[in-house]
Amino acid sequence: SEPGVAMADDKDDPSSREISKCWLAMKALERHDLDECLEHCNVALEKNPYDQQMWYIKTRCLTLKNWIDDTELEEEGVAEVLMDEHATAAMPRPGTSLRRPGTRTQTGMPNQGIRPTTSSGRPTTGFLRPGTSTRPMTNKGGVEGAFRGNRPGTTRPVTTSGRMVRLGTASMLAEPGGPFINVDKLDLRKYAQRPALARVLCDYILHHDRNPKKAVELASLATVNAGFDDWWWKHRLGKGYYQLGLLRDAEKQFKSSIADMPTIDATLQLANVYIRLDQPASAMRVYRAGQTQFPGETSMLLGEARIHDALNDMAAGVALYKNVLQWDATNVEAIACMGAHHFYTDQPEIALRFYRRLLMMGVNNTELWNNLGLCCFYASQYDMTLHCFERALQLADDDNMADVWFNVGQVAIGIGDLNLAEQAFKIAVSVDANHSESFNNMGVLDLRAGKVDQAIANFQTAHELLEFAHEPLYNAALTAFKLGQFQKAFEKVEKALENFPEHEDSLELRRQLVQHFNLL
Repeated sequence: SEPGVAMADDKDDPSSREISKCWLAMKALERHDLDECLEHCNVALEKNPYDQQMWYIKTRCLTLKNWIDDTELEEEGVAEVLMDEHATAAMPRPGTSLRRPGTRTQTGMPNQGIRPTTSSGRPTTGFLRPGTSTRPMTNKGGVEGAFRGNRPGTTRPVTTSGRMVRLGTASMLAEPGGPFINVDKLDLRKYAQRPALARVLCDYILHHDRNPKKAVELASLATVNAGFDDWWWKHRLGKGYYQLGLLRDAEKQFKSSIADMPTIDATLQLANVYIRLDQPASAMRVYRAGQTQFPGETSMLLGEARIHDALNDMAAGVALYKNVLQWDATNVEAIACMGAHHFYTDQPEIALRFYRRLLMMGVNNTELWNNLGLCCFYASQYDMTLHCFERALQLADDDNMADVWFNVGQVAIGIGDLNLAEQAFKIAVSVDANHSESFNNMGVLDLRAGKVDQAIANFQTAHELLEFAHEPLYNAALTAFKLGQFQKAFEKVEKALENFPEHEDSLELRRQLVQHFNLL
């Protein structure tokens, strides 16, 4: 046949147009233009619902559209906190458990009286991370602490998997015409024998439908079909077990996957399993093994640094953050943590350089301007302090406005304007009724004004809101001592020393009380 006739036949062939749609969908998927890819897939599947190529591409596209980085620890639910059966010791030694970090001050590091703590009793690190700001201790907090959320007036989710179910339901409702794949009606045994389709279907079930039970069922069948030597299926099995809360099963699968094929994702997931099991030493061993296998991978260094921070081992954490910046000079978390470290070690000028670096990198949020204002104030650059706080208040919302007003009050105390300080603390309390630090400082100002009863009430409120802070307890003990209530003062100062054993003022007050009791 002549070339011209053949070209005319190809042009009229409907299969050539179908291949063209498939090519367009693949190119859109490569460009990560997921909406365009879905349009091409829908058009093709309306003509031929059994087209496996377009089914594969659309499944992959929907998975990517709902993909969430699950290597980061999520916030634990109430069920995980109250019914945790994985603890190996009810009262672990300080420094060996994330639930009971070390309390001793390291040489050259700021003590607890200088560096504040989060609502869970951990020192602030300069960077807010998921799962580290609201987890209560084992011996404190109780049921109320378990239900309390990170933001004022909020609560924790009942379970972590419950949030996943809601995400999966939302993604299904967002699809026109209902869900694309009804997983409950699929014969998973048939798909397990076809590895290419099974893999994309497993990711779809995990990240789009959020149905780890079905994903584990498919991965188990596919693992058997692959002869138990496919690292990819073991990894997905570990993910499914982790989301179901079967942490020991997840540990076995991740270990087996890493033994067959070491990957960054599996290493991070295995470390997360140990963190959920409250075994920080095992998690650090996993991170160090990952650093050996993947030199220069900053996620391994950051993971180990976070554990050192959670255990109150600041010196080791700072060394790791410096190592991170040697590999990646634009890592926001490492820069922010180094800035916080230098600020709390009485080096605000150096901290200012780190925060200015973040500003030049394009970070523009309330927390950064707030930190810049504090650094400027303590570095005696008073002309820039109020401008930074003004920018912080312009960008603030209900979640962080209370902290900005609290710091404005601190600056006002520093310049001697106690009226402005009192107004700032009252505004902070009006924005966030659970802001313990503002209640404590309001109590101090009330004492200076002679309002003793109101000061005692503020100290008590501050202690109830933040049980791990030693300042409200010491202030209440000192007030009771001056009022002649020695027994109450002794009880309060003992609690303060439980939270901060090295607090000099509390130790001195207890010595005076002991001497007084010995004289009686």
